[in-house]
Amino acid sequence: MLTPCLPVPKLTKPRLITEDQQKDFPFKVPIQNYLRKLPPPDEPLVRLTPLAPNLSPISSARIPLNTRLMAILNITPDSFSDGGQIYNQGRALLAKTIQNRIEAGATIIDIGGQSTRPGAVQVSAEEELARVLPVVELVRSIPEAADIAISIDTYFGLVAEKAITAGAHLINDVSAGTMDDAMLPTMAKLGCTVCLMHMRGTPETMNSLEMMSYPNGIIETVGRELVERVRAAERAGVRRWRIILDPGIGFAKTEDHNLQLLRRQDELMRYPGLEGMPWLVGASRKAFIGKITGVKEAYKRTWGTAVAVSAAIQGGADIVRVHDVSEMAQVAKMADALWPKRHHVHSKYFD
Repeated sequence: MLTPCLPVPKLTKPRLITEDQQKDFPFKVPIQNYLRKLPPPDEPLVRLTPLAPNLSPISSARIPLNTRLMAILNITPDSFSDGGQIYNQGRALLAKTIQNRIEAGATIIDIGGQSTRPGAVQVSAEEELARVLPVVELVRSIPEAADIAISIDTYFGLVAEKAITAGAHLINDVSAGTMDDAMLPTMAKLGCTVCLMHMRGTPETMNSLEMMSYPNGIIETVGRELVERVRAAERAGVRRWRIILDPGIGFAKTEDHNLQLLRRQDELMRYPGLEGMPWLVGASRKAFIGKITGVKEAYKRTWGTAVAVSAAIQGGADIVRVHDVSEMAQVAKMADALWPKRHHVHSKYFD
């Protein structure tokens, strides 16, 4: 016997209600206050961080997880890693480059139109948009890219909004909202997944002695300052389960700081207030690798990068941001086999 189908009412798009707006609802205190009083569940809650509609989310469940590869696509004439080679490619060659990276194992394409290397002169949001929007649209048009996530690497709220509207899925902000006051409200309005990276100052000033001073220790300070950025994002309306964190390898860090962050990534992940959150680590071809290995040309730092990627995965990174996708895909597979990720979930309903 067939069961008759009943009409389903059309649901309106959910709207984010901030804590300030909740005063108009029939609750005397914010809803989160009631939820915090609930007894902990028998099994810890599992956090799911969405990446793209056709890509499985990052999970905080205690199950083995594969590391995601984020392929770097710098659409800049002054990139430290490739000297602007991609910037000068025509549409057909650029499409082939993107296809090759997807075939090599990339599940996220990170598109950037602004160089953030130390001392780089920053361009306007309008110039950045002119560089990245055609590339976002190009990726969306490639059939092989249907199941990958598109990330926009920017600290401008305007660029982020235009890119997400054009079809990108993630916002990757190296400043965690400190370089543009519009960024955190834009993230909240868009409701997409975001990556907040630890950085001090700007690309022009981040390598000054003042910015690279961590008298209380690198793990303690980066942890504390990231907690502050997470709270600022939450106050702006960004949902916690939409946030990915990045320790900011190479940004306002000395060689020793970078090594400590890679060596002690698991400690940083357990920092109070950051437990259970997903992490992205980007050490690919960085200057400290060249200094240690003696390899001056950034594009030749594959071997040193491989070790740094392995360390990041051993420490629990969920995503590694890389240039050499084919080589690092093999590194990630081996590292995942050696050090299976089993996240330790925080049992509170809300932090």
